[in-house]
Amino acid sequence: MKKTLLFISLFVGAASPVFALNDEDIASKVLAQHQDGPEIRPLNWLNEKFLERQRNSVNDIVGTHFGQKIQGNKRDLALLQRIINEDIIKNNETQDLQALGAVLGDVFVHENDKFQWVVYEDELGPTQAVCIKETSHCLFPITMLSRRMEVGLKPNVNKVYESALNDLAEFLPKTPYSVD
Repeated sequence: MKKTLLFISLFVGAASPVFALNDEDIASKVLAQHQDGPEIRPLNWLNEKFLERQRNSVNDIVGTHFGQKIQGNKRDLALLQRIINEDIIKNNETQDLQALGAVLGDVFVHENDKFQWVVYEDELGPTQAVCIKETSHCLFPITMLSRRMEVGLKPNVNKVYESALNDLAEFLPKTPYSVD
């Protein structure tokens, strides 16, 4: 089924021209804005505050249920797994599920100095991502766990983490003595 959107402009004292755009027209206009690939830019203040709220949300959960705090390092993977295994966040609580991804993203950045948080904007819009510095090779940790959990899965956080690292390994800068 082809969707068509009608746009009507009204001008005082003039006839009202009507024109229609179908899905293909809209898609070509959106894609034309990103022909050169995604735009990657540093986080701004709002992005930083968003991630901070996400971290605080998970920290509250971890403090309340386990009497601990997130550390921003690989030890947090076990805490994320406990939250998942104990069904502390329901699968329809998208914002809280995505908060787990912010903590996961912090682990990527902390454990590998080649990664950084950025804003990644493509034809679908802007989102926070963890990218290899000065490249467009990115991970999207905000949704890595939430999308799986929203459909009732209980992801293995360590496997998700290791799989994502393996997916980007070939794009990471090589050290002078590294083995290919």
